[in-house]
Amino acid sequence: MNSRIASATNIDDSLSVRRVDIGPARQSGEIRKLTSLVEISQALSSAIHFKASLHRVLEILEKSHDAVRSAVALASDDRAQLQVAAAVGTGRDRSWHTGVPGGGLALQVLSSGRPVVVPRVSGEPALADRHANGDERSFVCVPLLLNRRAAGVLSLELAYKTDRNYERSAKFFGVVASMIAQAIKVQRLIETDRERLVQENVRLQSELRERYDFSQILGTSGAMHGVCEQVAQVARANTTVLIRGESGTGKELIAQAIHYNSLRAAKPFVKVSCAALPDTLIESELFGYEKGAFTGAAARKQGRFERADGGTLFLDEIGDVNLAAQVKLLRVLQEREFERLGGVDLVKVNVRLIAATNKRLEDAIAAGTFREDLLYRLNVFTIYVPPLRERKPDILLLADHFLERLSADHRKRIRRISTPAIDMLMAYHWPGNVRELQNVVERAVLVCDGEVLHAHHLPPTLQTADTTDGPPTRSLTASLEAFEKDLIQDTLKMARGNRAKAARLLQTTARIVNYKIRKYKVDWRRFRT
Repeated sequence: MNSRIASATNIDDSLSVRRVDIGPARQSGEIRKLTSLVEISQALSSAIHFKASLHRVLEILEKSHDAVRSAVALASDDRAQLQVAAAVGTGRDRSWHTGVPGGGLALQVLSSGRPVVVPRVSGEPALADRHANGDERSFVCVPLLLNRRAAGVLSLELAYKTDRNYERSAKFFGVVASMIAQAIKVQRLIETDRERLVQENVRLQSELRERYDFSQILGTSGAMHGVCEQVAQVARANTTVLIRGESGTGKELIAQAIHYNSLRAAKPFVKVSCAALPDTLIESELFGYEKGAFTGAAARKQGRFERADGGTLFLDEIGDVNLAAQVKLLRVLQEREFERLGGVDLVKVNVRLIAATNKRLEDAIAAGTFREDLLYRLNVFTIYVPPLRERKPDILLLADHFLERLSADHRKRIRRISTPAIDMLMAYHWPGNVRELQNVVERAVLVCDGEVLHAHHLPPTLQTADTTDGPPTRSLTASLEAFEKDLIQDTLKMARGNRAKAARLLQTTARIVNYKIRKYKVDWRRFRT
């Protein structure tokens, strides 16, 4: 490598500050450089596509700084190669679009992190094969430094000029390279953040599908098996679904299971509680409104139907929708279009509707509060969710599920529910259904201070005479006897009905245990299994 390259490589070491007079030509050159830096800064900050911004930077250098061809090349992961990210040139000079700009000299700049300047390309063997015609060129290659390490290079071929100040040119292109390097840093941060968001979105979608998979609907009773079969049948279709059942039976969970196992799972699932919205607001919430539609409508607002476009809209307690909104709802179901409140333009939507109610809509039709034709549109595929009192086998399964989850939420180690407590849960009629069961278990978890949830931890509504051998308000003796019976039954369960083993666990004699069993009329044989 000739001496000109070596001296140019160390150009930063020989810079010194001198007082000189700036003539008109010098002033013009400085103004041009400042203007170029402003344009480059705007190009790097405003372009949506990063490669397009790099291309714009090279075009500015070509227009204002005699660049015959130029390229930005980024290092590969192993830093053994350079890959062209953007290049500008015409005719023969477009070869840098596919080749390495500067060959071995560019790799030298990448490894050393120091610029290389070749005033005359014809005198440099490493570049002579790229100079096929008689036009003399100058070559400048500066590193793109990120954290003091070259992440790529900016390579330029300039028209040769005898009066060119290569020291100043190298400094200027170094500033341009620093701006490009910062833009690369920002772009990598954006790409990393975008990748993180994509992965987070995939993870959340996976969790939603897993959480609301219909196989996660707890229930071993025949009634719940039928519900799961119906969910599996209708989930992949776009059919309108009507879910019926008492309050607290889990109708919203069924609706979520249908959505997250459908072809619309990646689209929005929008919930509307019709009972919670006043009659004056329900129409604007469902269909949106235009600016100025009423006092306070300062801007256009999208309704729930528009927000659910492509996905699923769940209307809970649809029996509480007023007649005016029912008319528009019927049109949406028939035509898949509606008008915003105060508007005249038709809005088309692609929404799957799932409705739920705890009322007998037939009675509402007879009373004149619900449209019969709307029921026919909703009642395409009906799923009936049975109340908890009709699915007794599921009570213990649900109670154990809530106990495990709520114990973790409240940072307690409650391992199981005692037999007397189970008897109470099974004997209760559960007017509030699954929601009431969850609240009962949560209250019991809060008051429980051991590893076993006992009958006395349950709320007074479950403390009946049939299940506790005493009146609702008990004396101290009755309370102690109830606790003693509870403890004996729980120990017999652990001992699988073995009374001698139960006596050892209670640290007493078998005679006393047998006496207590006869006293409290405990059926020890049922614990053998």
